[in-house]
Amino acid sequence: MSGALPVAEGLWTDEAEPRLIGGRHAQTGEIVFPMPGGDAAQHYVPVPLSRTGTLWSWTSQDFRPKSPPYAGPEDFVPFLLGYVELPGEVIVETRIEGAALSDLSLGMPMELVLTEFAPGRTTFAFRPSA
Repeated sequence: MSGALPVAEGLWTDEAEPRLIGGRHAQTGEIVFPMPGGDAAQHYVPVPLSRTGTLWSWTSQDFRPKSPPYAGPEDFVPFLLGYVELPGEVIVETRIEGAALSDLSLGMPMELVLTEFAPGRTTFAFRPSA
């Protein structure tokens, strides 16, 4: 996926095994994802998040969302969405790759991947761990 543009800048690290970038509140220590921007950013310190977590909840996105904010292809293909809990950090809303709806179960181990969601555009997702 080299050369593909990320759906947004600053969502993940530029490493061989990328990690999502969250923000730790300077006073409370609470971690959020994504790292806040604008005026709120001054209250947060960037923190790389765990690459692995557990599946907390999931569903199937069976219809094309409204544009904006949807920025995917016109020829919509249904996809899985879920919440993955990163241990001791935060729960992340994410696409789920490499599984069918019937494969998923509460608490199953998940790992971060980058995936192409539209020609030349990448986003993050989680997939079941091997």
